[in-house]
Amino acid sequence: MTLPDSAQVVVVGGGICGASLLYHLATEGWDNTVLIEKAELTSGSTWHAAGQITHSVSSYTLAEFRKYGCELYASLEDESGVATSWHQSGSLRVAYEPQEVDWLRSQLGVAEYVGNAMQWVDRDFVARRNPFYVTDEILGAIWTPNDGHVDPSGATNAMVSVARSKGAKVSRRNRVLAIKRRRDGEFDVVTEKGTVRAEHVVNAAGCYAHRIAQMVGLAVPMANALHSYLITDTVADFAELPHELPVMRDDYISGYVRQEQQSALLGIYEQLNAEAAWPNGPDWKLENPLFPADYDRIGFWLARAFERMPVLEPLGIKQVIRGAIAHTPDGEPLLGPSGVPNFWMLAGVQVGIADGPGLGRELARWMVHGETEVSVRGYDARRFGFVAHDDTLRYGRIKGTEDYEYRHQTPVPGLEHVAARPYRTTPLFERLSGAGAVFTQIYGWERPKWYPRVAGLPQVDVVGFRHTAAFEVVAEECRAVRERVGILDSTAFSKFDICGRDAAAVLDQLTTNSLPAVGRIALSYFLTPTGRVEGEATITRLAQDHFYLVSAAVGEQKDWEYFERHWPRGMRAEMRLRSNDFGVITIAGPSSRELLSQCTSHDLGNQNFPWLSAASISVAGAIVRALRVGFVGELGWELHVPIDDLGVVYDALWEAGASLGVANVGNLALNALRMEKQYMTSRELTHDIGPDEAGLQRFVKVDKGSFVGRDALVTRREQIASGQNPLRWQLAYLVIDTADADVHSSDAVYAAGEPIGLITSGTYGHHVKQGLGFAYVAPEHVSRGAELEVRVLGEFRKARVANQPIYDPTNIRLRM
Repeated sequence: MTLPDSAQVVVVGGGICGASLLYHLATEGWDNTVLIEKAELTSGSTWHAAGQITHSVSSYTLAEFRKYGCELYASLEDESGVATSWHQSGSLRVAYEPQEVDWLRSQLGVAEYVGNAMQWVDRDFVARRNPFYVTDEILGAIWTPNDGHVDPSGATNAMVSVARSKGAKVSRRNRVLAIKRRRDGEFDVVTEKGTVRAEHVVNAAGCYAHRIAQMVGLAVPMANALHSYLITDTVADFAELPHELPVMRDDYISGYVRQEQQSALLGIYEQLNAEAAWPNGPDWKLENPLFPADYDRIGFWLARAFERMPVLEPLGIKQVIRGAIAHTPDGEPLLGPSGVPNFWMLAGVQVGIADGPGLGRELARWMVHGETEVSVRGYDARRFGFVAHDDTLRYGRIKGTEDYEYRHQTPVPGLEHVAARPYRTTPLFERLSGAGAVFTQIYGWERPKWYPRVAGLPQVDVVGFRHTAAFEVVAEECRAVRERVGILDSTAFSKFDICGRDAAAVLDQLTTNSLPAVGRIALSYFLTPTGRVEGEATITRLAQDHFYLVSAAVGEQKDWEYFERHWPRGMRAEMRLRSNDFGVITIAGPSSRELLSQCTSHDLGNQNFPWLSAASISVAGAIVRALRVGFVGELGWELHVPIDDLGVVYDALWEAGASLGVANVGNLALNALRMEKQYMTSRELTHDIGPDEAGLQRFVKVDKGSFVGRDALVTRREQIASGQNPLRWQLAYLVIDTADADVHSSDAVYAAGEPIGLITSGTYGHHVKQGLGFAYVAPEHVSRGAELEVRVLGEFRKARVANQPIYDPTNIRLRM
């Protein structure tokens, strides 16, 4: 193929993900596209993949992706005329321990809501579907009959074939040498066969993603972890089977077993001593790279596989495939905007065959229409912006390899992955650790999670699907805040100063709410151009021309890019990142004014310092930005302290609070307290919903003038009013009758036995002694008092819609 001079999109990488994007861009009508591959299609990781896809997942997004992937692979051969060898064999994922049972049964609700066939079955069912499997110790399994496996090369070539038939082009044997940003904002993609000018470039380069990202000044933290699967000699007994064996997924063997024609295919994810390839990145000259078998690494798990399927043990191994697969630090893909305008990411995908179709579809929708149909917020390519560029390879290698080791371990809620930690600490880290804290991580920052040692427990974390030893400890932390005063290290926020003559005009065009007066605070949102929720921030006006914005820590790079991209031209104002400049101490509770007054001479009374106001005050000799806000629903302040003074201020507050019963409080208590006050987090504010669906109308002032997304929102409201385009769902605040387990994200909500929505977040409200949750549900079910059910670990729990805070609904406590 002759390389064109220009294209609307250049996709770098010819694996399953690049092919999926090319296919879906063509489906969406963008046909002026070029896929560039340095070797042959699938020659990186795709060609050696086992090719499997399962509906056994715990999140709404993945459930949607897996449903779509199986449907696409089942129809792709007819659409393309290219053989894909789709086998709908079904899968069984087995459980031996109660914790595994809880995890698998927790998937039943989201599967039913999405429409994925899934059934909890007993060991007898397992034995009937696979008579060769030892089932004596199995407690049960989930059966997903629509699972299957596909030929990776066939599927990739089939999607490329369809895309080419619609106008897309493919350039093989052509390495990208450089990507240069032009003054007009487009790119010159320099290749071995010439240069293509492109409006958009997508990094779908698999194992080479970091090297491609470096061409535009970015970095990709990931490990090219080595995964092995083996194919046995012929299993004579397979010839007598009436049906193809299901894929067996089993954490006891840390992998999977399936029938591969008349042989068996065994895949192992070793849970210790895993290995990643290419410490400094793969060589450009590599094609179809494989690595020697390493039985010492996988031998323990392989022996367990033979123990579970003894018919395989006497057989020889006729082939071992050991190849590199990309793993990010948290195991999720890197998808979407990158930080460089119109340079998109589709990288770090560890299960490309399973998720490539969904990822390619959503990225195509994002590029063409400006929005996705399902939330991919958890895959945001900018979420590792805290990692220093010169540390990317080391960090990505350590954390990505660690993620690989967890690939076949039960994903217990709250489980901390501890490699390469701590990465970012505040000056309070040693103090709080010494006070008995265990920590969680937020955008690289260590934040106290709970304080077991205070209750005389070992200083180790405990996690589970059901209540653990942390339950009563967190209850005590909550009680301290509600009855006395608590202190939290809340440094893990994104913080920005926007200053200058036109600062107010800039913010007015970027955010949805009216701007506060000097010394006041307002909650505001910023929307996508299509009128969906992009982010949330508290805006404090420190002076007529000086605003201080605080938003979620993980949104730091995303929010910066949003403001940079939509910044009005010609405005005399500037933005500065202050996240590392200020630490944050939150004090909250009825005694917080008394505590703080012992450390400052500033008048803290309601008349001088009312709720939602701010001032620069001296605390223990440090000048701090004191914001009378909080996330727990009590009288309190956020003290934004110069980072070097954080320890001094904390020590003074702690000493002053001794007589008041001050307590250190962690993130688990914060979550429980915020749920009692019906305060939302980013889990509720994803970019697949609009402000009306989230109930944010009072913070979105369409009459104040133009702002990003306003026109699209007004049009949407007109469509809703006319009945043309009704709301898909609305956010409901639920009171739930939980027993020894609370709701988790993606638990399904039911009305009259039918699934109508999904939980976004939830916990137990220790003060109100009630399970609580947020859920997006069908709009007809959001009326206050509506009786619903939530499926928790497979069991139905009664719930009702509250839709106002269950604790202090009139905010009396905040105004004390």
